[in-house]
Amino acid sequence: MVAARITVNGKEAPIAPVKPHTTVLDFLRERGLTGTKEGCAEGECGACSVLVARPGVNKPTDWVAVNACLVPVAALDGQEVITSEGLATAGEPGTPSTLHPVQEEMAVRGGSQCGYCTPGFICSMAAEYYRPDRCTDSHSGSGSGSGGDSGAAEGSDPEHGPNGFDLHALSGNLCRCTGYRPIRDAAFAVGSPTQDDLLARRRERPAPEPVATEYTQDDSAFLRPSTLAEALRRLRERPDAVVVAGSTDWGVEVNIRSRRANCVVAVDRLPELRELHVESDHIGIGAAMTLTEIERRLDGGVPLLADLFPQFASRLIRNSATLGGNLGTGSPIGDSAPVLLALEASVVLAGADGEREVPLRDYFTGYRQSVRRPGELIRSVRIPLPLAPVTAFHKIAKRRFDDISSVAVAFALDIEDGTVRKARIGLGGVSATPIRALATEAALEGRPWAARTVEAAARVLQAEGTPMDDHRASAAYRCAMLRQSLLKLYAQTTEQTAEQTTEAVPS
Repeated sequence: MVAARITVNGKEAPIAPVKPHTTVLDFLRERGLTGTKEGCAEGECGACSVLVARPGVNKPTDWVAVNACLVPVAALDGQEVITSEGLATAGEPGTPSTLHPVQEEMAVRGGSQCGYCTPGFICSMAAEYYRPDRCTDSHSGSGSGSGGDSGAAEGSDPEHGPNGFDLHALSGNLCRCTGYRPIRDAAFAVGSPTQDDLLARRRERPAPEPVATEYTQDDSAFLRPSTLAEALRRLRERPDAVVVAGSTDWGVEVNIRSRRANCVVAVDRLPELRELHVESDHIGIGAAMTLTEIERRLDGGVPLLADLFPQFASRLIRNSATLGGNLGTGSPIGDSAPVLLALEASVVLAGADGEREVPLRDYFTGYRQSVRRPGELIRSVRIPLPLAPVTAFHKIAKRRFDDISSVAVAFALDIEDGTVRKARIGLGGVSATPIRALATEAALEGRPWAARTVEAAARVLQAEGTPMDDHRASAAYRCAMLRQSLLKLYAQTTEQTAEQTTEAVPS
């Protein structure tokens, strides 16, 4: 087995002798790369973000921003990382470095005060700067120091710049002193990478292949099998092993609760868990694909998932988090479960004795418990086709984005000639597990999609689940939000119908 190594800012370095639970953040800081900061240690502030070379969607390689505080450095064995220090171009000996365009714009537009959060913003901004399908129009600046128009184009979405910059790329990055306007100005002023930009040119070559890893220090091990069969064998040999993909959940346990595992098995790069295919009767999504990869590969093809993605944590988290991990934790407030329940999804479980398909409705058995047996992995999620034509995802939380839901409701309705032919409703945050709102579905099916039906069904929905009082919301509030969510869906659908009717009437 080749010794574990990582390439940082173009220079290869051994991972040893750090412990297997050591994060990328701590590894970098111990080597003097202190631009990478620890703020929250749970993936919410972005001060630790770095760039990782990953297989691309539109090019062979994408530069992806991730939370270095959550990822074990052993998980990047054989991989390439760029920190904020590595973005600048080194000059001749004795001459200063040349700032990267995003660094230049942050400097000239006053995007930094104390500077603690700035390197993390820079890395997240650089990931968006290098996004291959980001389109720059004539309103944008031409690059660093351009002085071009840094505001959104007239009438455009204020969260997307005229240079194609998506401000959601910076979600998960917090600044407590500068204020976000100059940071936004910097983001909306950057142009496109030049032809001699080395990191832009790096996108044209394939990302590093996953490396089979067996990294052991002090009787603790980090294992990355190369195939699904080997992963299942390892889990059979090590029943105490913790399975990780993006480490967005386990990383918090390590940092905040000081949990340690004798053995960690990483499945995030297993090829069998990273397939996405569309068949005549279903869509199959690999359990180890990141949410960002799924979002960009589907490109709105599943509208209910398209509604979910912007509301699922932050872009930094979605760059690492997976559907398999979100379902594997069994959390009653995981945002993907209500959506997948409404879509009537199933999970394919792989074990030493073969594979089996379980409807998601039957998957959860109790608080953070499921039918998944010891040694089994979630291989994929299957969504049956055709999709319901009327869908919506309502997430009730204290913040608009990047928050944990108090209540989550997903709807998938088939309404034909004004009658509800089929209704599927998934709920999160109102029970010990994610659940289907079966009584409400029954109250809707076969009845007209009309105010009287919806009012009666909304009262039924209000009584679904067993919500509790906690620091996020009271049980009474959760019940009220369940009722309100169905009323909101009805209002939205009737408004759309009215608009379509108005447009169809000749003037």
